[in-house]
Amino acid sequence: MADPLDTIFSALADPTRRAILTMLLEDDMAVTDVAEPFEMSLAAISKHLTILTRAGLIQQEKRGRVKWCKLDPDAMRGASVWMQGFGQFEPVNLDAFERFLEKELPDRQA
Repeated sequence: MADPLDTIFSALADPTRRAILTMLLEDDMAVTDVAEPFEMSLAAISKHLTILTRAGLIQQEKRGRVKWCKLDPDAMRGASVWMQGFGQFEPVNLDAFERFLEKELPDRQA
């Protein structure tokens, strides 16, 4: 069984799936509406939706004859907590670092 974080990050690695998640931030959508802006088959979109569902990022349900997708608001909590662990480090000021290197290594050309 895969680590849930591995499954989530694997799902998020694809730009199409990230775009789908962004669309679902607005509201629940029918699968056909999700597919509309993409230049790919409905079958290909369905595969992306299956991956997002298996990762727990979205939920799909059938309402009458239409399959709907909705974002699971708690789905990325574990990934978010993991990523926040890296927030303890100060961002690197690249300009200051470059000045430091020029001062410490004056013989080197940039």
